[in-house]
Parts: sequence; structure tokens; C-alpha cells
Amino acid sequence: MNKFKLIETLKNRCSLSQKKATDVVDLFFFEMANALTRGDRIELRGLWSFHLKAYKSYTGRNPKTGKIVQVDSKKLPFFKCGKELKERVDYPAN
Repeated sequence: MNKFKLIETLKNRCSLSQKKATDVVDLFFFEMANALTRGDRIELRGLWSFHLKAYKSYTGRNPKTGKIVQVDSKKLPFFKCGKELKERVDYPAN
């Protein structure tokens, strides 16, 4: 499913206009990104969670040139699947 399909589904199931459904989906993803930017954890219990993982800086190598480079420290979102989602994927309803 992509963003457009999500908007279409929301529009049809909730009898919303295209604009309102787009606004709801945009707001949802905007707030998720803001929460991660603030360092907050995002969790939809049973489905999934996101949190930031901090990585230290390290010395790496450019695979194309072989040159040694310093890679700065960074924070990246980390996804963890919830139990309910795992079960739904492993054992889908017939």
C-alpha cells in the first residue's frame, strides 16, 4: 500500500472528501516525523513502534575509491514489529 491508496481507503470508508482524507494522512505522517525529531518514541500497541537509535562516529572506507573517511555520529529511526502484526502476517485469516 502506498500513500495514495491509504488516502483512497480512508476517503471511501469514512465518507470524507479527497482533501480531508489527504489532510488526515499528511497530518499523521507529519506528527510521526515531528515526534521522532524530538526524540520521542512512537507506538501503536500490538502493531509497531519506532524509536531512534544513536550510532557513534566511526572510521569507514569509501567502497568506490578505497579512501578512508570519517563517518559522523547519527540517529536513525528503528522499526519494531508488534506481536499482533506478526501474527496477522504469519497466520492470515482465510
